Amino acid sequence: MTSHREALDALARARQTSSLNPPTAQDQPNEVPPPRHRVIVDTDAANECDDQFAIVHALLSPTLDVRGVVAAHFGLRRSTTSMADSRAEIDRLLALLGDTTTRAADGAATWIPDERTPIECEGARLIIEESFAEDSPLSVLVLGPLSTVASALLLEPRLVERGLTVIWIGGGPYDGLLGRTGGEAGIEFNLSNDIAAANVVLSSGLRVIQVPETTYRMCSVGYHELEEKIGGAGELGAYLVRQMIEWNARWNRSAIERRSLGDSPAVGLVLNGSGGVIRRRPAPRFAADGSLTEGAAGCTVDVVETFDMRYLFEDMFAKIRAFATTA
Repeated sequence: MTSHREALDALARARQTSSLNPPTAQDQPNEVPPPRHRVIVDTDAANECDDQFAIVHALLSPTLDVRGVVAAHFGLRRSTTSMADSRAEIDRLLALLGDTTTRAADGAATWIPDERTPIECEGARLIIEESFAEDSPLSVLVLGPLSTVASALLLEPRLVERGLTVIWIGGGPYDGLLGRTGGEAGIEFNLSNDIAAANVVLSSGLRVIQVPETTYRMCSVGYHELEEKIGGAGELGAYLVRQMIEWNARWNRSAIERRSLGDSPAVGLVLNGSGGVIRRRPAPRFAADGSLTEGAAGCTVDVVETFDMRYLFEDMFAKIRAFATTA
């Protein structure tokens, strides 16, 4: 009589030899540890108070190899020196982390003048350099406008051949969904700061993973939760909580006790690539008012519709607390 164990072993052997289920590389153990994920963070860090959390999360994650943090502009509505302001905030965060090795670079200081003209900047050159430095994949996590990535593409069109992935936090709703106000909310902020750059990137043929407003606005945390989770996590945790409260008090026109950490899914999508519901769509072209029109033939965009926020935030909070115990 065949034992239960023998029956299971026979079934496993049959599956391995079946033409319907042939063995793959995933069925073999790693001969060497897998490489870390190479990323560049492109961030308008001084625009609001959520970029800071995403930057810190990326830099504290051991499976991410952060090749640089690029300062992005955020238009002229809040500052005439927005890229420089972002660079100062990046430098502040690196100092709080005691990080003297991660490269910080200045990105495009403003929007590109048109869809053919790049802005020469250190950040664009960093993207090009890292894309050609190794054959392992590179992801650029764009937490603001796409000006620097578009400039890199216009400076070096061969980037399309390098397997570069762009993860962009930005763009408005699809399928008739309403914006953040439940009505006519205007152009989504990150898109509004460089529509031409968004059109360059989405029509380039690069893989673009987009986290639109309807997804990133679902990432709220409250003051009491932040105080409980990281308020006591040293100078870094205290700063992250304080700067959020101060930003809200300065810029919000109504009483508020929470903020969406809407940039954080960009980091989560690298740490946990299977943690979201993603729909592949034809890549749109953005009109001057931010509305969607028909895009370049054959180009697609992977739109993140939901993400595992429980994992994302608990992982980030735990890493910030762990850093406080070792700093």
